[in-house]
Amino acid sequence: MRLITFMLVLLASSACAVTDITSLSAKQQIDLMQSGELTSEQIVAAYIDRIQKMNRNGPSIQAMISLNPNALAQAKALDAMRKSGDIMGPLHGVVVIAKDNIETSELPTTAGSLALINNDTGRDAPIIQKLKDAGAIILGKTNLSEWANFRSESSISGWSAVGGQTRNPHSLDRTACGSSSGTGAAIAANFAAMGIGTETNGSIICPAAMNGIVGVKPTVGLWSRYHIVPISVTQDTAGPMTRSVYDAALLLEVAAGSDEADPATKDADGKKQAYTNLLGRSVEGVRVGVLRSRQSNHPEIIDAFNSSLAALEAMGVELVDIDSFEMPEEFWSKAYDLLLIEFKEELNKYLASTGDNVNVKTLAQLIAFNSSSPRELALFDQNILEKSQATDGYNAAYEDIRAFLRKATRDEGIDKLLREYEVDAIVAPSQNPAFLIDAVYGDNFNGGTGAGWLAAIAGYPQVSIPMGTMKGLPVNFSFMGTAWSEGLLLNLAYQLEQQTQAIVPPTFAPNAFEHDATSEALRVYNQ
Repeated sequence: MRLITFMLVLLASSACAVTDITSLSAKQQIDLMQSGELTSEQIVAAYIDRIQKMNRNGPSIQAMISLNPNALAQAKALDAMRKSGDIMGPLHGVVVIAKDNIETSELPTTAGSLALINNDTGRDAPIIQKLKDAGAIILGKTNLSEWANFRSESSISGWSAVGGQTRNPHSLDRTACGSSSGTGAAIAANFAAMGIGTETNGSIICPAAMNGIVGVKPTVGLWSRYHIVPISVTQDTAGPMTRSVYDAALLLEVAAGSDEADPATKDADGKKQAYTNLLGRSVEGVRVGVLRSRQSNHPEIIDAFNSSLAALEAMGVELVDIDSFEMPEEFWSKAYDLLLIEFKEELNKYLASTGDNVNVKTLAQLIAFNSSSPRELALFDQNILEKSQATDGYNAAYEDIRAFLRKATRDEGIDKLLREYEVDAIVAPSQNPAFLIDAVYGDNFNGGTGAGWLAAIAGYPQVSIPMGTMKGLPVNFSFMGTAWSEGLLLNLAYQLEQQTQAIVPPTFAPNAFEHDATSEALRVYNQ
């Protein structure tokens, strides 16, 4: 939970020629380290300095919960290794930040909850270990919607008892979306070039879209979920959040692979690819289904979407309009029931694995803990936790629900659309722009845009990239496909990104009165 304060000495004797290290992509940083123009120590120092000035000071983004106290020492050691010709892997000296429901050995893993504030397991999640084995430095842990936004039906996205309220760098009065809000805001604010979020249903794609960055929700089973605080064994996955598709592809391939501790990953070694090698390959003749019914009714979103579609078409991609489709009766209630059942079962397993420094060992004990904590219940209740506690666990009824949802989203969902329209991928806008943070009434989430829930419940991949703005706020474009189709989706996303260059830097405007896109119109007219 602690935010480590460092006394920085910024290397006057070996000053870096790069004036703004934090704005570089990971690939650019890697290239500069390989050429000797930049060191990992300089990268780490620059990010720490920026975080200290902007996370709890300045615009107070509140995207970071904690910083790795060993980061500078690790960077120096990696620089020394590089000088001697010893390179650990493709991420040697690169900084990565991780959502604070993913275990890293240097820091506690809180899921944003005061109940886990001392959850210092000393363990690395397997995906974190893969990154470290490739030479990455885990700079710190990012804020999140507490318990990955599975606590209350009246929650405030981006808020946790430990980290407070994450704010959107594009307009500080607006949401960074949940539950990977901290990672999304931190990447947009240049607190790191590479980040990891987690998703059960929208928690990578929504913050990527509302913060205007790249988000990849992989096929469930491409990345291990072991030592990640869970919601759903069916839908959970971690995934990359970056400012470029190349960086996301690199992060995805490094952390991908099978893990005996997570049975869902049994096919990952055979399915993973060197995704960066696929970027830039011809997309001539690739057929893409366009979900017009999910493009929203906002003219600015539709215009940005159409511009992106035109760019794809100019590359030789064939566009096919997909008629609207409906989910079967009881779909949404069953989708909710599945998560309620799985959360209780999986969280109890996780809590049982924590050490003696964590007193809460069951969901029932967590509910009691929150009930006695004024801070935990100051803004909203815990009715999702209570509903989950009331479920009966894994039984025949649960298996029926799981089979129903998989058929609806796979056999009769994405796979059916791909087959019937003879397309290779499906596209739609990702989400509406960010809504206002409201500590009184909670989230005001306007639906109707995008269909990320379809990929999430199916366990299929989705890639979201910037496509433009609506009144100065970012809006994103999404690609979805069948299981293990990340290579195709990333290549399409990469080529669209290269063509449109639609990412916009945040302005850190306090509100609409100070935002360049709206400030003049909101003030009194001066003749």
